Amino acid sequence: MKKSYRSVRMERHHKRFGTGGLNLVSLMDIFTILVFFLLVNSSNVQQLPSSKAVKLPESTAQQLPKETVIVLVNNDQILVQGRVIANVNRVLASEENVIPELLQEMAIQARNSWQQVSEEEGLDVTVMGDKQIPYKLLRKILATLSEANYTNISMAVMKRGNKNEDGAG
Repeated sequence: MKKSYRSVRMERHHKRFGTGGLNLVSLMDIFTILVFFLLVNSSNVQQLPSSKAVKLPESTAQQLPKETVIVLVNNDQILVQGRVIANVNRVLASEENVIPELLQEMAIQARNSWQQVSEEEGLDVTVMGDKQIPYKLLRKILATLSEANYTNISMAVMKRGNKNEDGAG
């Protein structure tokens, strides 16, 4: 069977110039844009710092944590943003309702804060307290925070799983 003039010409052309290749530049541009998009949008997930020394109480709270100043309280120490501020035993032994070291540190945090808040609104703070800390200590911490104009106080809790998720109907 005889080939047409066109098919002969196409064979000659393909032998001379080779087959067409895949243009990878466009594909790389698309993947680069996709990577940047995922990097920018992956920072929306808010997580509280984890500490093995603190066991948070469980709750059915649905609200995600905001980025605020974090006061971490375990059985031994009170920490603000990871810095040790006071010893729990000394605070419990004290008769004062306000913890002076915590008040001073919260004033420093308020000055360094990026939040622009009026005097009556107050600042935001998250308290991560071990579920075994005494109420007397928690009351002193809350009184100190309100004294330092941190009136929007959030308590960090672990989200309790639903019964359906656990497998127990």
